[in-house]
Amino acid sequence: MDKTRRFRCWACGSLAVIKWGKQQGKQRYSCKDCGIFSTRSNPGVSKKNREIWFREWITGKQTFTQLVAKSGYSERTLKYYFYDYLEHYPRWQIRRSESVNLLVDGTYFANKVCLVLYRDDRVKATVLYRLTDGEWEEELREDIENLLNLGIIIESITCDGVRNLLRAIRKVSPDTVIQRCLAHIQRETLQWLTRRPQSQAGYELREIIKRLHTIDDRNKWGYWVVDIVRWYDRHKDFVNAKSYQPQTKRYWYTHKSVRKAFIHIRRALPDMFHYLDNPKIPKTTNALESFFGHLKQNISLHRGLSKEHYKNYLKWYLFFKSNEK
Repeated sequence: MDKTRRFRCWACGSLAVIKWGKQQGKQRYSCKDCGIFSTRSNPGVSKKNREIWFREWITGKQTFTQLVAKSGYSERTLKYYFYDYLEHYPRWQIRRSESVNLLVDGTYFANKVCLVLYRDDRVKATVLYRLTDGEWEEELREDIENLLNLGIIIESITCDGVRNLLRAIRKVSPDTVIQRCLAHIQRETLQWLTRRPQSQAGYELREIIKRLHTIDDRNKWGYWVVDIVRWYDRHKDFVNAKSYQPQTKRYWYTHKSVRKAFIHIRRALPDMFHYLDNPKIPKTTNALESFFGHLKQNISLHRGLSKEHYKNYLKWYLFFKSNEK
């Protein structure tokens, strides 16, 4: 019995159809009875091809003009296919893991969309995300609770020190180690001190802070902490100096930038060096910053998306990136 799939001629209904070469990559057929030529496309293959070009558009930094040249589709057809995909979004599946060392950070886009990302540093994969309009404590607390309810042990969270996030962690998961991002601390304090501090105290503090990223063992940590303590002992009066306005009876700290930098380090100090005791804990959120940078470069090529399509674009990007092999 011949199990070969037979095609019926669309014009006369005959089964006497034979292959007759290819046209634009598609199989061409000829009917022996009526002589009509025709081509047939495989819907499954066609859908798969559309998904490939859509993925290239989402993650490959490709414009419509570039994809038209590569795919053979017209720009109008590609827009029809892609915007149809953007009408919905993929279902997110949380990767199960016994314990995770999370990087948590949020980034903002021009249309008041905030993306909060929870990324497992060990496997370099996004565990959870939230699209919202800000880094709100209630939402952050809910996200952490959801991860814990799934049986995931959050060993540590490395973050930039946003107060709402710190409060959410301490309320929901008090046993989780909080590691402050050293890159954020160093960048912010050096910015406040400026490149050329006008005071000796500011210059000395800047030199101490510049060594922060080089601390990789407890020995260097000890020397660094001693330098901070000695610096404060020398410049205590300078840091705490106040100016007074008799007419308004108001006062303020005279050397605001130096004091602000020191207070920032003093408050963060208890959570700055947990990575020295556990090498699995990342000391910065630089990996997330890099991820956000690539995402923003990609989406900047596709201006004009509606807010709903914009959000779904982000969801598709995270989905494709999470499923990369």
